[in-house]
Amino acid sequence: MAVPELRPLHFLQALIYVAVVILARRSNVFALGAGFTIAVAWNCLEFFGPHLMQAGGVIFWSFLHTGQVQHLETMMVPIGGIGHFILIVACLRELFHQTTDTKRWWKFIAGGVLVLGYFALIVTLARPR
Repeated sequence: MAVPELRPLHFLQALIYVAVVILARRSNVFALGAGFTIAVAWNCLEFFGPHLMQAGGVIFWSFLHTGQVQHLETMMVPIGGIGHFILIVACLRELFHQTTDTKRWWKFIAGGVLVLGYFALIVTLARPR
């Protein structure tokens, strides 16, 4: 990672995606809600917060023209954003294919609430000071 101070936070955040992948492969609706929610939350934070996704795109475009990388960590942010868009679509697609679970929407929402609580906790505990 380009920013060593963010390693603990990124490790704890990566656990979300590992859990989502493992549980979603088992058709767990809680995992679908968690995956969808964390992807939407992260992309919203990037679009409406520090605009690192847009800045990363500009830096990547500059890299294509000059061949020089100025801020590698910022250039990596759009890759995460694209991955989150894929995760959003995949979670929704799988949710709509879950026709046998009558409580799927409640589980989906509960998974989203749980992941937001975990995300708030890890940001509070592991963010750089």
